[in-house]
Amino acid sequence: MSGIVIAIDGPAGTGKSTVSREVALRLGLAYFDTGATYRVATLACLRDGVDLSNTSDVAAMVATMNVELILDPRAPRVLLDGEDVSAQIRTDTVALTVSKVATNLEARPILQEMQREVIRGELAGGYSDGRGVCAEGRDITTVIAPEADVRVLMTADDDVRVARRAGEGADAGTVREAVLGRDRRDSAVVSFHEAADGVHTLDTTDLTIEEAVGAVVSLAGEATQ
Repeated sequence: MSGIVIAIDGPAGTGKSTVSREVALRLGLAYFDTGATYRVATLACLRDGVDLSNTSDVAAMVATMNVELILDPRAPRVLLDGEDVSAQIRTDTVALTVSKVATNLEARPILQEMQREVIRGELAGGYSDGRGVCAEGRDITTVIAPEADVRVLMTADDDVRVARRAGEGADAGTVREAVLGRDRRDSAVVSFHEAADGVHTLDTTDLTIEEAVGAVVSLAGEATQ
């Protein structure tokens, strides 16, 4: 298998990250969490005291921030100014404010182009040596990689999605707001609840991780036959 792009979209808590990382491992691909670009942009703004309601200032920060992405599915990392901030971008503070950056119509196109460059880089070489990438996140199946070899929209019942995130040890109330609240806010600028033409829907409500991974790997196999 060579030069494949797998794109996985869907709401938070559907299993996108876990499934995408495992798919990347099995197929020898890079793993790209596009949501991390929004999170690290949010962290960069917070650290620099940028007013997140000032769309132009946020866009300026996004355009100039120094970010490096490590796309190893065994240990994906995000570096900001050379510092590993993989843990910091997953804090409640970032989770509850990231939508302010994600819905910024000046900053969003800059981040989207960054994401396209990462995908192009993996097809040309990069971590995967040209084998390709499994990328997951908002817009990935329609705006970022509409020509991906495999496009999947993962879904799951709301209560199941919240329970999965709560099971990771976070406060239940914070989790519900971070998951469902962010979905509501992000829906203002991106559609991720219904599959576009040519996108496979994968409902993970009653699936194990192994079953979900198997379904995506099977689609990849069909795409490369």
